[in-house]
Amino acid sequence: MNMFRCSFQNKRNPLLCKLMVVFILFLVCQTMVFGQTPEEKEVLDTFNHKETVVYKLIDGKELEMTIFYPDADKIQQKNPWMLHVHGGGWAGGSQYNIFRKAFLGTLKSLVEKGVVCATIEYRLAKGKSNAYDAVVDAKDAARFLLKNAEKYKLDKEKYGIWGGSAGGHLSLVTALGKDTDFKGDPELSDYAPNFKCVASYFPFTSCINPDLRPGSIFEDGKLFVRLLGAPLEEKQELAKLLSPTELLEQNSPPILLLHGDKDTVLPIINSTYMMEIAKEKNANVELLTIENAGHSFSGKDISPSMEALNDYAANFITSHLK
Repeated sequence: MNMFRCSFQNKRNPLLCKLMVVFILFLVCQTMVFGQTPEEKEVLDTFNHKETVVYKLIDGKELEMTIFYPDADKIQQKNPWMLHVHGGGWAGGSQYNIFRKAFLGTLKSLVEKGVVCATIEYRLAKGKSNAYDAVVDAKDAARFLLKNAEKYKLDKEKYGIWGGSAGGHLSLVTALGKDTDFKGDPELSDYAPNFKCVASYFPFTSCINPDLRPGSIFEDGKLFVRLLGAPLEEKQELAKLLSPTELLEQNSPPILLLHGDKDTVLPIINSTYMMEIAKEKNANVELLTIENAGHSFSGKDISPSMEALNDYAANFITSHLK
């Protein structure tokens, strides 16, 4: 309780101090319960039509998604939709990462264009969980939306998936991985997502290719323990299963990669390598390089601008959801 030590704590104001501690604890608990920072809540409140629902119960934990709807004059009985998978190093972040500047403009543009957007929680790579579980959850989120398409006014054919960093990697694996390799909730097993497009921002694309590791967060190999649940040499099959480049096929959905050329967290070689594989396999993959941009498109004088790249991603998505 020392972290809440009250400057007013003295013999004259013990009650005031206790009330302040209670108030601070209340604020902390509110953030924990609702999963939002005050800044995120402020952005959330700018969306007129949204709801939060539980899509899955796993190991006693409810996994939620927040769904954003277009205004009444743009919404239809069946609407195209996008599923967003957040980043955070596979072990952190939240569904409200979608409010970060790399994604917010695209989110707003999509909703304005009549696209329903859902952003999800998933099991983080901690304890007994790893990135495989996160992909299973993302697939189950899509299965849940397909199962409840009428309830949420969703088209059963026009939908895609997007995300950045770890979420960019998970989005690719979710779209490219076979459902039989990522079985989830038995109650959702009748539904097999068939994404029409993927937008992946500054992703990790291969556990297998060692050339991607120098100068990145995977350089010393320790992060594979988080990603795979064990060192890479002990999980070779799982490593292939979680490598988008290994999963890519000629008939894979169209993919847009967006990557900063100054990224030192997950360098752009992740995306240029995937472009090489796409060329070999004759798959539909394109890369938008953001000049002067680090991870999450940080940096000054990035080109194209944040607004322009957000528009580019939104236009790519909507062009494939017609």
